[in-house]
Amino acid sequence: MFLLSKLFWVFAQPLSLAFLLSALATILVVVGWRRLGGLAALLTALVLFVTLFTTTGTAALQALEGRIPKPMQEPQSVSCMIVLGGVLENEVTTVRGGIEFNQAADRFVEALRLARNHPQARILISGGDGSISGAYEGEAQAAERFFSAFGIPADRLVKENASRTTYENTVNTVGLLKALGLDNCLLITSAFHMPRAMGLFRAAGIEVTPWPVDYRTSGIVRLSLDFTQPALNAQLTTTAAREWMSLMAHYLTGRIGEIFPA
Repeated sequence: MFLLSKLFWVFAQPLSLAFLLSALATILVVVGWRRLGGLAALLTALVLFVTLFTTTGTAALQALEGRIPKPMQEPQSVSCMIVLGGVLENEVTTVRGGIEFNQAADRFVEALRLARNHPQARILISGGDGSISGAYEGEAQAAERFFSAFGIPADRLVKENASRTTYENTVNTVGLLKALGLDNCLLITSAFHMPRAMGLFRAAGIEVTPWPVDYRTSGIVRLSLDFTQPALNAQLTTTAAREWMSLMAHYLTGRIGEIFPA
């Protein structure tokens, strides 16, 4: 299932879809099916236009980010923080060492801030090597370097280094929480990722308090044309498409109880 999901996403993301449609259009024209080729070319242009020159992807991502808001006040007592992986450039850190963050760095930064405010809290880092090859260092392993550099003792960390997906994050975390007797946990992940994560944790019977971070939209975007930042529009559309597809897949396979957990 893991490999299939990875391969599916290689071809399902918007720019890959546009490429496949353009290739199909070329083939259809070459074999003489010009009308069908023209239709495929039109679909290619439509996918590219929506992806690059509209706020469709931003609005779709914004809906995800707004679904589960962060609590108004920080809890007075926290026994643990569950921090989901997806923060580090694993390929880079495996070769070069150190810590190299991607856009989701807020997950670790916020966990560090909370760890200082709640010195009794354990920090459960859930995330291994999510690549197809499985050749890179897991995030939970690399996390120790980050937190130790800011004075967080290693014995406060609980490292779950085997997960490759959010579903595996959930499954592997259940046993650790029970074994260590941890409850009253915050769940820290990107805001757009929170609905899926909460749906999976609820299905596993784990009560957590959502603590979304890494917001990538302003919260006030409306559907419109946007010719100013095509590269960013494509990035946001790709992120939104992947998350919405993942929600649908998890719902259809029975891993979450509703398509859009609140």
